[in-house]
This record gives sequence, C-alpha cells and structure tokens, in this order.
Amino acid sequence: MSKISRQSTRDGPFGQVVFALLLVQKRWYCARSSIRWLTLREQRMECRPGCGACCTAPSISSPIPGMPDGKPANTPCIQLDEQQRCKIFTSPLRPKVCAGLQASAEMCGNSRQQAMTWLIDLEILTAP
Repeated sequence: MSKISRQSTRDGPFGQVVFALLLVQKRWYCARSSIRWLTLREQRMECRPGCGACCTAPSISSPIPGMPDGKPANTPCIQLDEQQRCKIFTSPLRPKVCAGLQASAEMCGNSRQQAMTWLIDLEILTAP
C-alpha cells in the first residue's frame, strides 16, 4: 500500500504538474506527473558517473558522518568523493533517507543539471 506524504501542484508549460513524495513498501520515492495523476516508475537505473545531484540538492535532517546536523539543500554532502560518489554507500552509517532515494529516469533526467533542477524543485515544493 502506498502513502502520499506531501503533494504540491504548480503550473508548468504543459499544464499542471503534480509533485509528491510517496512511501511504497517502506521506501520513499519522488513522483511528478503532468499528464494525469501520479505515476510511479519502477524503472531501475544505475547512478550517472560524476553526478551526485541526489547528494547535493535535497536537504537532509538526519545525521551524516561528518555532518551531525544533516545538510541544507543545494549543498554537497561531505561524504561525496572527487568523482561525486558516496563514500559510505555500502556502510551502515549511511542515513536511511539516503538509501531510500533511488535513481530513476524521471528524477535523474538526461543530465546532472536536469537532476538538480528536478530535485531542487521538489525540495521547494515540499518544504514545510
């Protein structure tokens, strides 16, 4: 069973765009749809080399090794290496919120810039 945590709507170039954070089987997903209602794309993909957008754009309130108070939005995580890869990806110290955010074609787009734009838009639209 899925649960919508936060939802926002705004006008886009092709009509209204719905943004939402979805909890599906104990994993968080970001969803955006400009056609009908939300569609959750289960399309799995590998992280883009040199990207790191998901470790830069969103704010993280959970403690991260080296960042005990989490991190603000649009700030690179201290755990990113020179190639924009997570140094604690397989570590139990990696925050659960980070492990729950999975790469998807919708979120990542075709470039790091598209991913940053999508994630920053979502951050703004779902801010408390």
